[in-house]
Amino acid sequence: MEKDSFLKFNASAFQDVLNTLARSPSVVGAEHAFFRVLQRELEERGAEVTWYEGVLVAKGEQPGQLMTSAHIDRHGLICTGPSEFQYAAFVAGARSDLLGNSVSEELMLTIADRFDGVGLYAYEPWSGAYLGQGQVTGTYICEHRNNLIFEVEGLDHIMAGTPIAFRDKLTVEGGFYSAQLDNVLSAAVLVYLFEIGFQGTAFFTAQEEAGRSWRFLLEWFRRFGRETNQLLVLDTSPYPSDEAASRQSLVLRRRDANADFNCELTGRLEQLCTELDISYSFKDEYIDLENSRLKAEGLAPRSLGSTEMGRIIAASSGLVDGTTLQFPTTGYHTMNETVAISSCEAFIDLLRHLARSDL
Repeated sequence: MEKDSFLKFNASAFQDVLNTLARSPSVVGAEHAFFRVLQRELEERGAEVTWYEGVLVAKGEQPGQLMTSAHIDRHGLICTGPSEFQYAAFVAGARSDLLGNSVSEELMLTIADRFDGVGLYAYEPWSGAYLGQGQVTGTYICEHRNNLIFEVEGLDHIMAGTPIAFRDKLTVEGGFYSAQLDNVLSAAVLVYLFEIGFQGTAFFTAQEEAGRSWRFLLEWFRRFGRETNQLLVLDTSPYPSDEAASRQSLVLRRRDANADFNCELTGRLEQLCTELDISYSFKDEYIDLENSRLKAEGLAPRSLGSTEMGRIIAASSGLVDGTTLQFPTTGYHTMNETVAISSCEAFIDLLRHLARSDL
């Protein structure tokens, strides 16, 4: 591959990858079928793929070129009894690792009514085999189980333990992608990077929405990592309106509720954004400003969020550090999370320059 064509963005080719992955189920705690799809897509693009518990690792010919990570689990349901369906993330996590500082917890009340009428399908978690379809007819929060409970028609035959995916389809309209993008969007970016020349390392982690993915990553680094390991975690970042999301093409962070991020790598991302004329902002600064406004109005502050990056930094005692790179989106944790296609192009453009640089 000629250097000038290395990692050049092709919207049609990227959309093909995103569409394929968006249609493949990956409910929290039942991601094996999606790992199988990922393995096929990555190996077709020349990556060396290895499975470990909770993490799939894809390597090119220069695995130290850049280490990136994206979680691949998406929200869905789990059958917990006859005609009984609960929000899978809280069942998978047993709420034992939900510390009160995650965006997911803050949003549980607000998203409870967002799924009425949404189509569902059950699948076998290892093979992904289709087991039937249904539809959400209602939702409520059970105070005893502290979870979202879904009323569903059409899946009475499903046995306990079966994952239920939201029926997802990528929509492309007006320069935007819409689907349940968190975090299949970042997974698609990493697959696409291998297609157009990336030779570094990509981690695809399970159960991030249940607060567990960082453990799988940390176990890998404890077994196979160097004395210090620098990681770039890719994800989506929610904004309350199209206007707020459109103020920037990319979202950076200096910290979350758990830890400060690597300032050198964060600064390198900021420098590249400036050099490439990519608009950006810092999510922690945005939340701090929002909290100042809320405090002045006598309202409760927002959480800085509990991210995969912050958790692994806090737990690794210096073994792993790094920072995040995120897409600004709207419609977080719905079937219509939306991102600008221009943000995807900027995201990939920045990653190709970062991979070329001497880290």
